[in-house]
Amino acid sequence: MTVSQALSHIEPDARFAPTHANHPPRDSFWVRIATELADAIAQGQYTPGQRLPSEHALAQQFGVNRHTVRRSLASLCSQGLLRATQGSGTYVEDFAVELVLSSRTRHRQNLALSGMKGKLQVLESQTVPASSVVALKLCVPEDSPLLWLRVLADVEAQPLSLSERHFPLQRFPDLESVLRSTGSLTQAFAAHGVHDYTRRESRVTADMPDTALAAHLHMPTTRPVLRVDSLNVDAMGSPIEWARAWFPADRVALNVDHTKEQP
Repeated sequence: MTVSQALSHIEPDARFAPTHANHPPRDSFWVRIATELADAIAQGQYTPGQRLPSEHALAQQFGVNRHTVRRSLASLCSQGLLRATQGSGTYVEDFAVELVLSSRTRHRQNLALSGMKGKLQVLESQTVPASSVVALKLCVPEDSPLLWLRVLADVEAQPLSLSERHFPLQRFPDLESVLRSTGSLTQAFAAHGVHDYTRRESRVTADMPDTALAAHLHMPTTRPVLRVDSLNVDAMGSPIEWARAWFPADRVALNVDHTKEQP
C-alpha cells in the first residue's frame, strides 16, 4: 500500500468533520491529529520504517492527552499507514518489496531490482547434528555436523526477513566468517569454490509469528508472516543449503518466476 492509497482510506466525513470555529468538539481532536500525521508522512517528514515520537511527546506537541493521541495512532494503524510494535513503538509502515523466487534467487540482486540495498547479518550460529528431515534434504548422513545460522536480512536498514539456514559443515568450514565479513551468501559460497548455485525448490506457507520472531521483524504478533522453505544446489546438483525464512506478509510480495533457463 502506498502513502496515497493509505490516505485515500481515511473516511471523508472523519477527515473533514465540521467543527465550531472557536470550540471544536473534543472528538474531532483525534481526527485532526491523525490527519496532520498522515500529511506529515505523505510529505516525507516521517519515512517508511521510521519510528514516530512517543505518545507522551506527541501529546505535548498537540496539546492533548495520551488517550487522544492513542486513538489517532490506532486509526492510522487500522488504515495501514502505521504499525505498532509492543515494547518498541509506532512506526511508519514499510511498503511492500517485491522479491522474485526463481532458480537464481539472490538477496542483493532481488533488492537491486527494486532500487534498494540490503545485506545479511548473522545473529547466531551453532554446530548441530543433522535431523532426519534436514539430512534427507542435504543428502548427508543423519547426525552429521551442520553449520546452523540464524540470519537477519535487511533492506535500507529495516528488517526484511529472519531465516534459519543449514549447511554441510565439512564442505563449508569458513562460511560463517565470510558471511559475517561480507554480508553476502554468494561471496561466502564462492570462497569455498561454489561460484554458481541454483534454487531447486521453494515452498511458501502462511504462519503467525511468535513473540521472538515478531520482535526481530519489528511487527505485531497479530499479523501473518510468509514462511519459505528452500533448497539450494551447486552446479552439479548437490545440495548446499536448506533454509527456512520468515517474511512480514504485508511488507513483501513474493513473485514466483517459472521461466526456464535456456541451455
